[in-house]
Amino acid sequence: MSVRPSNRTPDAMRAVSLERGVARYAEGSCLVKFGETHVLCAASLEDKAPGWLRGQGKGWVTAEYAMLPRATHERTRREVTSGKPSGRTQEIQRLIGRSLRAVVDLKALGERQITVDCDVLQADGGTRTASITGAWVALHDCLAWMKARDMLKGEALKDHVAAVSCGVYKGTPVLDLDYAEDSSAETDANFVLTGSGGIVEVQGTAEGAPFSEEELLALLKLAKAGCGTLVDLQKMAVA
Repeated sequence: MSVRPSNRTPDAMRAVSLERGVARYAEGSCLVKFGETHVLCAASLEDKAPGWLRGQGKGWVTAEYAMLPRATHERTRREVTSGKPSGRTQEIQRLIGRSLRAVVDLKALGERQITVDCDVLQADGGTRTASITGAWVALHDCLAWMKARDMLKGEALKDHVAAVSCGVYKGTPVLDLDYAEDSSAETDANFVLTGSGGIVEVQGTAEGAPFSEEELLALLKLAKAGCGTLVDLQKMAVA
């Protein structure tokens, strides 16, 4: 019997889907689902670079992240009503932006900016990893839109990027935590990896006792397999 609430094996992910073209007006969009976590990712092109980049002959890719009030069991207040995003929101949107820029040739964009909005429609753990995985698809389609109009100075997208959570749950390293596991795991980690296997970012936290080097390597092994699956799904989605 599995120790996991979902009865998944330790190396099993939730059902993942990537649906393109779901936002009519966006240059690229994707509805990504990791089990019961659903995120709408929409890429928007601006024909100008941020002020601090102007005159440098390159563009920028950034992201914004938000959670709808009833994405969770109880309504959460919209952050716009408080006047500023929370620290968690700022951290996640910076992570998404860094992850996307790791696989983009910014000079190929010219002096333009692409913003990928990631809005969580429903949350059941792993919203940041789902956002990164879906945001890549939205970004891909935005760049394809630009390429079709001869707006790019060469090949802008260098690789795939995907992300998955891993953790130690009841003493066992497991892949792709849902909320039931995430809320009580001894260790919680997020891995952002490229299609070629490069590591973009690792976030790991012990919630109780520190985790060992062996456990970290076990989580990395799970993450590599999980991200490999996600990259395969991305390839199928944009084929």
